[in-house]
Amino acid sequence: MASDVRVSAPTEERHPGTTEIDTASTLEVLTLMNDADRTVADAVAETLPELARLVDHAVDAIRAGGHVHYFGAGTSGRLAVLDAAELLPTFNAPEGLFVAHHAGGPAALLRAVENVEDDVELGSADAGTLTAADVVIGLTASGRTPYVKGALMCAREIGARTALVTANPGSELTAYADHVLVADTGPEVLTGSTRLKAGTAQKLILNAFSTAVMIRLGRTWSNLMVDVVATNAKLRGRVVRILQEASGASDEDARLALEAADGQLKPALLSLLAEVPVDVALTALAAHGGSVAAALTSISTSDPSSTSPSTSPTPSTSPTPSTSPTSSTSPTSSQSVSTGELS
Repeated sequence: MASDVRVSAPTEERHPGTTEIDTASTLEVLTLMNDADRTVADAVAETLPELARLVDHAVDAIRAGGHVHYFGAGTSGRLAVLDAAELLPTFNAPEGLFVAHHAGGPAALLRAVENVEDDVELGSADAGTLTAADVVIGLTASGRTPYVKGALMCAREIGARTALVTANPGSELTAYADHVLVADTGPEVLTGSTRLKAGTAQKLILNAFSTAVMIRLGRTWSNLMVDVVATNAKLRGRVVRILQEASGASDEDARLALEAADGQLKPALLSLLAEVPVDVALTALAAHGGSVAAALTSISTSDPSSTSPSTSPTPSTSPTPSTSPTSSTSPTSSQSVSTGELS
């Protein structure tokens, strides 16, 4: 007979306001869930100071050649896979820059695999390829998942920076984390169903973390996704629209600039903003780690006569991200899953 464990966590407690949810009307059920969801953002807000520190460290680590690794099981692992997979089409992030390790591998994404989340050694083994330059983030709503524990323990031994994302303030795994992010979302509408509030909190934290890292690495211009990979008709249309919105160019000029840049949005954008040939834009981007803002400032400084269109964002109103990471060898992982951006 398999052993069992009594989990002590806020997510395992009964919600006093939903004890009669099974006899409520459909609208009442949905209202109860919606009311509960309203509390999630406030819980996530409590993590922001520590999350900012984690973002800054991750940016430094990536610039130094490191990678970000997520570890999770069940809902937590699936959310990690989703976040990592969307960075490629959204920001053209190098494959392997963010790696999601899901307990049980791809087979466990759609169907639960028995006992994998309870395997400390499996977590340790999956973290065995890490280096001290990496950042390791464990996700566990309950705060006890042995798979995550194994990964964090191994990462600490290797010398990697570690972080824990959990809904349990009393998690024993905080002992293995340099950064502790507790979104205390309390009891779930359905007791123990962490795919609800706790899962929503984890998704908000992961989205904020990875997006902030990409912004700090210079993969945006103003609030536009200028590293987006146009893998479908919707995204190809978005690329042209981004060029127009950022530079004030006509549809025709935006398409001509994009064609001259072999479909690459960044050099096309910089060419329009700085009014320079695409080859000059490519050189400037290469010299400034792919940051449009830094490259534009450099061109403007070196050539005072070069000015951007009056309708485009100016450096003073646009974020000035630091340089993006240089190309490096990406780790492989049997747990890493890549997909296109969701519509």
